[in-house]
Amino acid sequence: MAPADFQALVTSTLALAFVISALFGAVARHTHFCTMGAISDAVSLGDWSRMRQWAMAVGVAMCGFAVLARIGWVDPAHTLYASTSVLWLSALVGGALFGFGMVIASGCGSKNLIRLGGGSLKSLVVFVVMGLAAFATLKGITAVLRVLTVDAVQWPLQGQAFLPDVLARWSGAPLPMLRLGAGLLLGGLLIAWALGGRRDARSLLGGAGIGALAVAAWWLSGHWAEVQEHPQTLEHLYAATYTGRIEALSFATPVAHTLDWLMFFSDRNKVLTVGVVSVLGVIAGAAVHALCTREFRWQGFAGTDDLAHHLAGAALMGVGGVTAMGCTIGQGVSAISTLHLASFPAVLAIIGGAAAALRYQNWRLERM
Repeated sequence: MAPADFQALVTSTLALAFVISALFGAVARHTHFCTMGAISDAVSLGDWSRMRQWAMAVGVAMCGFAVLARIGWVDPAHTLYASTSVLWLSALVGGALFGFGMVIASGCGSKNLIRLGGGSLKSLVVFVVMGLAAFATLKGITAVLRVLTVDAVQWPLQGQAFLPDVLARWSGAPLPMLRLGAGLLLGGLLIAWALGGRRDARSLLGGAGIGALAVAAWWLSGHWAEVQEHPQTLEHLYAATYTGRIEALSFATPVAHTLDWLMFFSDRNKVLTVGVVSVLGVIAGAAVHALCTREFRWQGFAGTDDLAHHLAGAALMGVGGVTAMGCTIGQGVSAISTLHLASFPAVLAIIGGAAAALRYQNWRLERM
C-alpha cells in the first residue's frame, strides 16, 4: 500500500466512524436509550421496557459480530479485548465503580455526551472530570494502583479468553462453528426476551439500531480499516485505531484520548483516532437531533450538592471504565458481543453498582 493510499484509508475510516457515532447519538437521543435509565426503571419502578431495549441492542450486536467473524471480516483474536487471561477482579471492581458513578452523575459516559449535545453544561463538567480520571487510570496515579492491585489478579488460560474458544478447547468442536452458534444462540435469546414483554416499537427499534451501529463499528474497524502491510513499518494493523487493533464503540478511554487530543492539538504525534472521532460524533449527532426537534436547552447545576455528586460520579466512571476496560457501551454492548469471558462479570458489576447507587439515592431522599 502506498503512503497516499494509507492516508486516504485513514481519512475515510475517520469519516465513517464519525457518521456511525453521530447516528448513535441521534438514535439514542430519539429513542431515550440509556443503560442507567434501564436499570433505574427496573429497580425502582418494575418497568423492564428499557432493559428490553438494552437486551435488543446486545442481542443484535452479538448476532452481527458472530456473522462478521464467521465470514472472516473480523478476527476476534485481533480485537482490543483479545487476551489469554481473564482479569475478573478488574472487571468486577471497575464495573461496580462505573455503575455507581453513572447513577450519581445522572448517566453513563455516552448518555452525558448525548446530553452535552443537547446543551447540558452539567454533562460538560462530567465529560472533563471523567476524561481526567480515565487518563489518570491509564497512565497516572490510579494506573499504578490499578496495576498493583486488581490487574494483578488474573485467571490464565491456554488460549483466547472468548467463550467459543474455551468451549472449543473443552469439546474439540470446530471453533468457527462454535463462534457462529454461540453468538446466534445467545444473541437470539436476548432478542427473543426483548420481544417477549410489553412491546414499545420505538424503544425496540432504537435498541436494534444501537446494536446495528455497534456491528457497523466492528465492520469498519476490523474489515474496512485493515492494512496488511503498513507502507512504512510493513506491520499488519487496523488504520486509525489507537491500539492498532480492532476497536468498536466505547466511551470511557476515548473520552480521555479526546481531552489529550484537544489539549495537545499542535503536537503532530496527537492524531485523530476512531475513538476520538466517535466521542465528537455522538455529541454532534445529539446536537443536530436536539436542534431539529427544538429540544436544545442550556442546563446547569441545581446547587453545590448536585455539583458534588456529578464530580464524584464522573471520577468513579473514569476510574471504573478504564479498570473494567469499558463502559455500558464499551463492555455492555461492544465487548460482550464478542463473548469475552470478562465482559459478563463486568456487565453484572455495572448493574450491581448502579442498583447500590439507586438505594443510596433513596436513602438520601428519606433523610431530607
